[in-house]
Amino acid sequence: MADAIFEDPLLARLYDPLDPDRSDLDAYRALVDELGAHRVLDLGCGTGTFATMLAADGLDVVGVDPATASLDVARGKPHASRVRWLDGDAGVLTEVDPVDLVVMTANVFQVFLDRDAALRTLVAVREVLRPSGRLVFETRDPRRRAWEAWTPEQSRTRTEVPGLGEVEAWVEVTAVEPPLVTFRWSHLVPGTGLVTSDSTLRFWTLDEVRGLVADAGLDVDEVRDAPDRPGLEHVVVCRRTR
Repeated sequence: MADAIFEDPLLARLYDPLDPDRSDLDAYRALVDELGAHRVLDLGCGTGTFATMLAADGLDVVGVDPATASLDVARGKPHASRVRWLDGDAGVLTEVDPVDLVVMTANVFQVFLDRDAALRTLVAVREVLRPSGRLVFETRDPRRRAWEAWTPEQSRTRTEVPGLGEVEAWVEVTAVEPPLVTFRWSHLVPGTGLVTSDSTLRFWTLDEVRGLVADAGLDVDEVRDAPDRPGLEHVVVCRRTR
């Protein structure tokens, strides 16, 4: 089940206006070209920013997400008609023809809270990749304790949203039980009041990630630094070799 921040129609509508800087996707766009990928699957595509970006460049794109409300936003974006949208998790990948590249941007990999769930997803990804196809995803380095900055004081924003007015938003951590961190986003919306959404992420060690990838039948080609969060998270590039 998707978190309310992605599944609630109001919060899904707010997602892009409250996070307009998606320069984090630049590294992924460059990787698509670097790897020579023509058919790309965006797993956990959310509101479709990256999928529609690739579609605008003429690539063959599939976007998959379990949050219907986020996909509804995605389907309304320019170039969305060029993307095949699938509502679901990795279980729907059996409906997809083989692809050159699968990407999981932002927090997608960290939503898998236990090893079995993560492994099932990676196995499904392996099956949808062409021989020598690639998987690229990112995961925060737990040693950097990113959640310590997730405070109302450091995160509070006020954003003018067309049709709604000024929306105030902030995040706070509600539980730290390593490797799991739970946090709550709060949104003060004119005419609606306070709307909240709770989420939990798992902070995987790099050794855990390497073990999962190997058990799924993939190889880690390399681990890169994330350009938008230098020193804070890993970008893992994997290959299907068998």
